[in-house]
Amino acid sequence: MPEAASAPSSAPGAAPAGGPPSRAVIGDSEFDRDTAVTRREPGVYAAGLSAGWTIAEAVNGGYLLAVLGRALADTLPHPDPFTVTAHYLTASRPGPAVVRTETVRTGRTLSTGQASLFQYDDEGDEVERIRVLASYGDLAALPDDVRTTAVPPAIPPMDRCFGPDDAPAPVPGSSAITDRLKLKLDPATLGWALGAPSGRGEMRGWFGLADGRDADPLSLLLTVDALPPTAFEMGLRGWVPTVELTVHVRCRPAPGPLRVSITTRNLAGGFLEEDAEVWDSADRLVAQSRQLARARLD
Repeated sequence: MPEAASAPSSAPGAAPAGGPPSRAVIGDSEFDRDTAVTRREPGVYAAGLSAGWTIAEAVNGGYLLAVLGRALADTLPHPDPFTVTAHYLTASRPGPAVVRTETVRTGRTLSTGQASLFQYDDEGDEVERIRVLASYGDLAALPDDVRTTAVPPAIPPMDRCFGPDDAPAPVPGSSAITDRLKLKLDPATLGWALGAPSGRGEMRGWFGLADGRDADPLSLLLTVDALPPTAFEMGLRGWVPTVELTVHVRCRPAPGPLRVSITTRNLAGGFLEEDAEVWDSADRLVAQSRQLARARLD
């Protein structure tokens, strides 16, 4: 990819003088600017992690995955992430970072690469924050044949769901990232916000980016990790850091809002799994993920 371009003088989504508001488009949005990488040499990219995608001062894991995913898309000959597995080694901070990539194998339909993101600690030593192994392909070249027993999650209409803006006070656990998202949660999974969690490991909601940018394969890497953790509805509070996250991107999403469903069946030894499904406006399963996360039990 070419050197990252500087931000335009007017923000995407801003209304032209005397005209209606416009929507940000793929390639020209806050998400695109904040996940941009600049190639310094083959396999080495500069990145700037934005404080706008933090949760309680920690950089969101899905946002980090999108940054590395963008670098891998430049490194590999295929355009789209098919499967991405990330191990989160140390907590990332807003600020400068370096991404190093390597091509592992190149085939006709899939290519595989690995990437790591590095930052400097307070002593000036380089620290690896996250390591990724991924296979890329071309989603547009896949056959249309679908045989599935999966069904979209039953979520009430968006106007009967609730987001951070609907709360009379800041929602516990919310942070800067909520300003970048259009998130409306199913009331059945919002007991935690009212002090009465259901005890079920479930979280469901409508998802989009606040500036109206439609989803693409890269933004799906953010989507699977952008809802509040299921641990909240299990009666737990505090940060739920991701240890490992695997994402499968199944097809290019249709324009419009996404529906996300996340479930946890087992919390044991201070760790829990989260299984996520992402459905598009055409009722297609466009992404799946599983992550292992730490749960704060005190």
